[in-house]
Amino acid sequence: SSHAKMDDSFWDELEEILIMADVGFEPAGRLLAQLKSRARKAGVTQTSEFKDILREELAHIFRAPKTIKAVNPPEVVMMVGVNGVGKTTTIAKLAYRAQMQGRKVLIAAGDTFRAAAIEQLQIWAKRVGAGFFTKGEGADPAAVAFEAMERCLAEGYDLMLLDTAGRLHTKTNLMEELKKIERVLGKKHPGAPHRTILVVDATTGQNALSQTKLFHEAVGVDEIVLTKLDGTAKGGVVVGIALEHGIPITFVGLGEKMEDLRPFSGEDFAKALLA
Repeated sequence: SSHAKMDDSFWDELEEILIMADVGFEPAGRLLAQLKSRARKAGVTQTSEFKDILREELAHIFRAPKTIKAVNPPEVVMMVGVNGVGKTTTIAKLAYRAQMQGRKVLIAAGDTFRAAAIEQLQIWAKRVGAGFFTKGEGADPAAVAFEAMERCLAEGYDLMLLDTAGRLHTKTNLMEELKKIERVLGKKHPGAPHRTILVVDATTGQNALSQTKLFHEAVGVDEIVLTKLDGTAKGGVVVGIALEHGIPITFVGLGEKMEDLRPFSGEDFAKALLA
């Protein structure tokens, strides 16, 4: 920024940058208010010192994920998100990471509305060397979850990644379906699902914020993976998500390759936001 002092025009320009980066109108306002108060308390008036203030504030906003208490294996992760956000690829990448850490992984095809989703998952599972469970297209997703859980318990899996449908289907309400899956998992394996991870697409901007609200209210989201940050998307929407819901962002997807899922860093994010 061309300002030396943090005057009104500096704050106006910053607000514009935040809104352009998809932080969202209200969250941008809240973030600005917090930054102003942090700067005041620290006695910072020069823009050269502002980056530290922003870094500190973002570090404060982006909470670390809750540590999972020791779970009786298998650990069960329910993956949620609307269609087209890169959920399938994200599941494959998470499976790949876990396999690399020496864990035995089962991927369960709980999105039974789309034959293509099942096929795609099966190809990924094979590619990353994970186990795969399906009951085919049109099967009851809760039954898939239940039987996949049985297989995990019987065959000594460490981790189960469960894909779920990503659109409101006319026959059943998606959110009710997800709640039912949660209940079924918990009955079969107390404590499951241990984590619910929501996948959102950075390029959808404010839509990602409304999706988060929807899923979080229905099933309680523990972590967020932000995909498609490889393009022009600044991904500022995660600031809005963190401010409004306090959900940790754990990974960002930067491309199609298996290694392209990186742990989210608030520091790097702050740098990129101001770039």
